[in-house]
Amino acid sequence: MASTKTTLATDPVRQFSVFAENRVGRLYDLTALFKENSVHIMAITVLDTTDSAIIRLIVDDREKARELMVNNDFPYTECDVLAVEIDDETALRDVLAALLEAEINVHYVYSFIKRPDSKAALALSIEDADVAAQALNRRGFKVLTQRDISR
Repeated sequence: MASTKTTLATDPVRQFSVFAENRVGRLYDLTALFKENSVHIMAITVLDTTDSAIIRLIVDDREKARELMVNNDFPYTECDVLAVEIDDETALRDVLAALLEAEINVHYVYSFIKRPDSKAALALSIEDADVAAQALNRRGFKVLTQRDISR
């Protein structure tokens, strides 16, 4: 278990939260910019508000994504999220059961749209990634690092 904790600490999955004005085409602009520069969106969710949108995403090339967003006026923040590989539709329930048992609060969840090895995965914003990773590992789940989702 110690190696998992160390791996998470040294190579966490990073989520970008991009702040975009709520206008037609802005999400397209961001995704097209990434595609043109070979940055692959691995997971995405969009929170829409009246005036703006928050685009949460995980990419396979963090450094290039940062550079592109800075150079193209896409304001963003970054944070670590826990990514966990799942096999079937019952896995979500089992992931949540493991986190409940460990008394870990889940802020939000979204799914990956692409993985290099074609297995499904979830991105979770949670309170304590190390405790959560240990709880999930005990239940047989693979907790992913950035290396696992990068190409």
